[in-house]
Amino acid sequence: MSFEMFSVDAEVHESVNQLAGMWGKLVRDTGSPVTDEDGLAVRWADAKFSFYNALVVTDPVADEEQLRRLFSRSTAFMDRREQPGCVWLFEDLVSPDVRGKIADVALDAGLVSAFTCWGMAGDLPSLEEPDHPALRFERVASAQHLDAYAGLNARAYGLSETDAMATFRGSRLWRDEIFAYVAYEGSNPVACAGACEVDSRLFLVLVATATDRQRRGFGEAVTRKALYEASRATGIERVCLQATAAGKPVYERIGLRRNSQLQLFTRQPG
Repeated sequence: MSFEMFSVDAEVHESVNQLAGMWGKLVRDTGSPVTDEDGLAVRWADAKFSFYNALVVTDPVADEEQLRRLFSRSTAFMDRREQPGCVWLFEDLVSPDVRGKIADVALDAGLVSAFTCWGMAGDLPSLEEPDHPALRFERVASAQHLDAYAGLNARAYGLSETDAMATFRGSRLWRDEIFAYVAYEGSNPVACAGACEVDSRLFLVLVATATDRQRRGFGEAVTRKALYEASRATGIERVCLQATAAGKPVYERIGLRRNSQLQLFTRQPG
């Protein structure tokens, strides 16, 4: 099958490019190299906080053999690195004839799906400055803010807080370029969200809410705050992100919509 025999929606390409662009910024911020290698965007900081270690499939996958080669290359790359990470595959990049075989082909290469995300995008409506009666918002500007932001994300995904904090610590990107906010309930950090300009769009990155403070509107409030401040400063209204199942309804309420589905694959245990 040739690439011309199936089409990929423009919003899927947008979502892929935004993910690769944002993760390029994150990895460069750690001093690690960023490369693009024949259909794979290598965004691998080899950090102990595994979200900073990503291989993003960027080109259409026309047939099963091409998919096998991509997964095999990814496995070989990951096996040469000290720290674990993920292969990000947008299912809409894969030919419809092959999509049903993705999990089996991945397993043959020693990869398993860690979880599913959805690419989302939309143009912001006119936003009023967000507020929440229980919260105050602080933009990330200090080591304490960075630790709070990293810790919230680590706890949300069951990762090491120490490793996350070490990865964020000293970051110029999170303090100077990303419109990153932490929401505090009293003196306790309970939610965080960041919006960063990537190719004339705002990318919403690493949003998290403390597990014991969910379903109170905290995540939505801090997300609206980050987008409001970023849009006001840049004039950009277009927003892109990858959403988890928990976050997807929040972003839909803000006015964003799903445009793609993707899987994050990790090395099979053992």
